[in-house]
Amino acid sequence: MTVGGNIGANDAANCIGPAVGARLMRYRTAVVMLAIFVILGALLQGGDVMKTVGKGIVTNPISPLGVLSALLCGGFFVTLATFFKVPVSTSQAIVGAVAGVGIAADLNVDYSKIITIVECWILCPILSMALTYVLYRLTRWSMRRFNWATRGERVLTILVMVTAAYSAYSLGANNLGNAIGPISSLGDNPIDMRYLIVAGAVSIAIGALVFGKGVARTVGKSIIPLDLQSAFAVQISAAFGLHLFSMLGIPVSTSQAVVGALLGIGLVHGIKTVSRRKIFEILIGWVTAPTLSCLVAYGLYSLLSQVF
Repeated sequence: MTVGGNIGANDAANCIGPAVGARLMRYRTAVVMLAIFVILGALLQGGDVMKTVGKGIVTNPISPLGVLSALLCGGFFVTLATFFKVPVSTSQAIVGAVAGVGIAADLNVDYSKIITIVECWILCPILSMALTYVLYRLTRWSMRRFNWATRGERVLTILVMVTAAYSAYSLGANNLGNAIGPISSLGDNPIDMRYLIVAGAVSIAIGALVFGKGVARTVGKSIIPLDLQSAFAVQISAAFGLHLFSMLGIPVSTSQAVVGALLGIGLVHGIKTVSRRKIFEILIGWVTAPTLSCLVAYGLYSLLSQVF
């Protein structure tokens, strides 16, 4: 469940970062809410992504040693990014690691599936950015047009909290497959997947509670300042993107969805309001995470298979 903890420490913070950054929820309260809705999302709609990660990238059953290598490598790079408070993609790290193990073990790697996943990785932040741009402009226009002052702020406060829950649900539906998907690829898996889903969701909550605060601050404050309107637009856009790709069975990045949404806010206010240095650091992480995970997983599995 180490990977689940890493998802909580890094990706889950993306779901609650806007609400925490706008000072609408205390971090611990947000984590409790997150745990509940992550479990719901995983139980109700997490199966499609789990199948893609477990059996769609590498079509053969993966040995326990291969699963261990993939999880270790994927978890290591996300842990490293969390230490430096950079929101990277658990999806990218795990997909890269599974592909690396498949190549090292000379298994059937579905490269067309990998290409499809990479295309969705590119599309997801663009979709979130465009949707956020439109929603934020509509929200600002309606606030001015109907002169919503105190009442509008109350409505937006409730909407931000609701969309934070929706984000957590979408995270469970999409990213939990990264933690338990490789395990489902074992030949004769004796473990009831329902228990794994619950255990994985709990580990996400623990990771977010213990280690996720730094990443949440990066998402909520360091990239671009957020108010009520922008926090609402960011969260619902990112959550919709995650949910959409979950239904398609594609593991996408929570980090990419949220950062893309934040850039949509930057387009409204002017690109100068966006921290270019922080965006550059995040982009570097997105490129290096899957690449290094693939290479290290390849090397680790090759080494362990010789030893054992």
